[in-house]
Amino acid sequence: MRYVVLALNAVLQDPFERWRERKLARYPRSAEDLIVEVRDPRELSDSEAAEIRRVCGAANMAVYAGPLADVADKDIARRLGERLGLTRLHANPLSDEDGISSLEVAPEKSARGYIPYSNRRLLWHTDGYYNAPEQRIRAFILHCVRPAAAGGENRLLDPEIAYLLLRDADPQYVQALSAPDAMTIPANEEDGAMMRPAQTGPVFSTDGGALHMRYTARTRSIEWRPDEATRAAVQFLKQILDAGSPYVFTLRLAAGQGLVCNNVLHDRSAFTDGAPGRLVYRARYLDRI
Repeated sequence: MRYVVLALNAVLQDPFERWRERKLARYPRSAEDLIVEVRDPRELSDSEAAEIRRVCGAANMAVYAGPLADVADKDIARRLGERLGLTRLHANPLSDEDGISSLEVAPEKSARGYIPYSNRRLLWHTDGYYNAPEQRIRAFILHCVRPAAAGGENRLLDPEIAYLLLRDADPQYVQALSAPDAMTIPANEEDGAMMRPAQTGPVFSTDGGALHMRYTARTRSIEWRPDEATRAAVQFLKQILDAGSPYVFTLRLAAGQGLVCNNVLHDRSAFTDGAPGRLVYRARYLDRI
């Protein structure tokens, strides 16, 4: 009789509740659980690629650790991405000619307001939150060639966990952040020239059956829908991100390590450079892992 009851409960259980149980049951407990040791990230073995996919399947992110410290080779990120099915590389105006960005202190870029090219802290965001829907960033790779002398840590949160925590607290939070006009990123203009038009859209949306999230904690480059439900949802999300949640992982990529993910929420602390300075390659993709 007990087994009949359990089976009936499984049938009657809400699909979200079933997904929630599976998600939390296999979610990593620490940043160390994200790390996958690889022999050469340019030539992943079948087992290494499968393990990275497994970890990403649980947390939408994984960290590979290889022996190529201080090797400035963009093929590390490019070939690892291709091995994981990431082929549609998405460049931006500040990317290098090959579409991969070299993130290092560059005064001429940081003076224009592009914080990734400075040693200042980066607030919580997902990559490409200002992009049009047809250019949404679904995955990215950060490969560390050289870490900073001090600082430069990342905090990371799976968007599915953010969604889950918001819905657990109040389903109206998710409803508000799924509105088609929940968040507007104002146009980007430089010297009177339109670099990018304004983009209005939801924080949470579905993308081929997967959850997609666009978000930034910046206040000068964002306009939220002016209603109480949205303000409350944004405030609760901020609390999740900044209150030391056990689901938020903190790590500092070492030389030869890289983060591969389905565009998770992340920030970066300020850092102090050495000589030579911090260098991280960033590859953004229109594909998901």
